[in-house]
Amino acid sequence: MSLPTIEGWLSPDIRESIAEAYGTFSPCRACPRGCGVDRLAGETGTCRTGSLARVAAANLHFGEEPCLTGVRGSGTVFFSGCNLACDFCQNFPLSQYGQGVDRTPREIADIFLGLERRGAHNINLVTPSHVIPPILHSLALARAAGLSIPVVYNSNGYDEPVMLKRLEGWIDIYLPDMKYGSDAPALRYSKAPAYVARNRAAVREMFRQVGPLTLDREGLAVRGLLVRHLLLPSGISGFSEVARHLKEELGSGIAVSFMGQYFPAHRASRVPALARRITDEEYEKGLGILFSEGLLEGYVQEFEEEETDAVSTPESEESQCQREMTFAIS
Repeated sequence: MSLPTIEGWLSPDIRESIAEAYGTFSPCRACPRGCGVDRLAGETGTCRTGSLARVAAANLHFGEEPCLTGVRGSGTVFFSGCNLACDFCQNFPLSQYGQGVDRTPREIADIFLGLERRGAHNINLVTPSHVIPPILHSLALARAAGLSIPVVYNSNGYDEPVMLKRLEGWIDIYLPDMKYGSDAPALRYSKAPAYVARNRAAVREMFRQVGPLTLDREGLAVRGLLVRHLLLPSGISGFSEVARHLKEELGSGIAVSFMGQYFPAHRASRVPALARRITDEEYEKGLGILFSEGLLEGYVQEFEEEETDAVSTPESEESQCQREMTFAIS
């Protein structure tokens, strides 16, 4: 199978950039796994995705951080598939089971433009790491058609820096996870080899491109890096190591979104270490780490210790997960 058709009216430089990006699908080296399948020929690897991006949902989302949600919502586009396999994934019907529809770059560009017409403050690309080539293609088409709002790259943080460099100039706000402070739990619970080094290299590249988080007069993000960390039970996520690295590598002015929404979704109920919510004591300890490292820019998620069997899905902005996502600027 040849490269997807790239519109001839795009500038030569952009066409070349898109073609080179698609070339990373055969053999696939689009993410740190470098699994080597030929996605242009229809083969799939860990992410279970071919050359087209599969879109599960697109809507105005009001459960993100305030600088993204604003008053009109963040224009979230949820991509199916994932290059991780987290036991506790809260969106597992999308990431692991592939719910959604394959869309052409033209169709995705139209989705972006439709969200802007509906008033979205930004285009929020959720789980984009494995589909960067069609995303780049879609952004080129959408920008040419007038897309003017910021674009958010909302990822699990297991990104390939070489691929991120292809997005320079196209992404305004990077919103990566830093899930783990050590490799053993990353491999055990997310099946991610060498997660820490690869995650830190990716975040370093993101910061190089966009710098610290910048807000406009209305408090909306216009550019920069905002790092998310989801606190896991029993210290599994290693937040002390993550926080220390952020301060030493990027400085105490880096914006952090500290999240306490964890609940045992997907396979977590069958994994003893993950089969419960975090406790009030664990949450307070996490806050103590955040403040002791002087990471005072960003957001702290409110915490309520309770049990829930809820599953978060993008189709329902009123899911348990999102009802709990109220933030306060620290």
